[in-house]
Amino acid sequence: MKKFISIVAVSALLLSALTGCGPKEEDKGEDLLSAIQAKGEMVIATEGTWAPWTYHDETDTLVGFDIEIAQAVCEKLGVKATFVEGEWDGLLAGLETGLYDTMANGVDITPDRSEKYDFSVPYAYIRTALMVRGDDQSIQSFEDLSGKTTANTISSTYATLAESYGATVTGVDDLSQTIELLLQGRIDATLNAEVTYADYISQHPDANIRVAAYTTEANHVAFPFRKGAETEALRAAVDQALEELRADGTLGEISVKYFGRDLSKGE
Repeated sequence: MKKFISIVAVSALLLSALTGCGPKEEDKGEDLLSAIQAKGEMVIATEGTWAPWTYHDETDTLVGFDIEIAQAVCEKLGVKATFVEGEWDGLLAGLETGLYDTMANGVDITPDRSEKYDFSVPYAYIRTALMVRGDDQSIQSFEDLSGKTTANTISSTYATLAESYGATVTGVDDLSQTIELLLQGRIDATLNAEVTYADYISQHPDANIRVAAYTTEANHVAFPFRKGAETEALRAAVDQALEELRADGTLGEISVKYFGRDLSKGE
């Protein structure tokens, strides 16, 4: 049902963009911040299927670390946070075309992405965990991925990292599908945020999964924006909002709420 709703929501935004009711061509003009404040809302892409970052609770309400961070930033900007859900592979593409104003979904800053998008200051610093079955001792490090199979969303940094170590990556839609493939023995490993692993294990303490290794350096998580002069004021305003939220402890409080520790202050 949620996937159906997501498809309908994305289709509605596409239609409204074409008919003049959604993010308009003039919104991509000289000052996207002014356009957003005039509308009174920022349109934010997210998956809604990746706990504890962005997911639906028992009442089917969209919640999560990214969701609350984005809402806090929008409150600082004096606008409403309007979330549109979709599958990962289409979210950044929608940002490029102006379908969304930004994306809140644990987006890592990478060299390749920085060529296409501008980023806010980071609001979280996360290591990547290499997850394997608990009874599989053949993988003890990232180097052991050579010749192995993994599963992740194809355009994610996790898939890219796995491939860099020689793994063959199977494309999936969400974390639950990935874990199912791992537990069934249909893949050898998967990569994900260390806090995502910790959250899964807290919910499934008997799961036959262990972490074989962590990356040494943390990924920097931030809000991406389309490149161009029209987004500069928006990016600067989001940066200011994030630094104020970091200084007053809000980022840390939200991080502790969802991850059990403060991930907002860097390595």
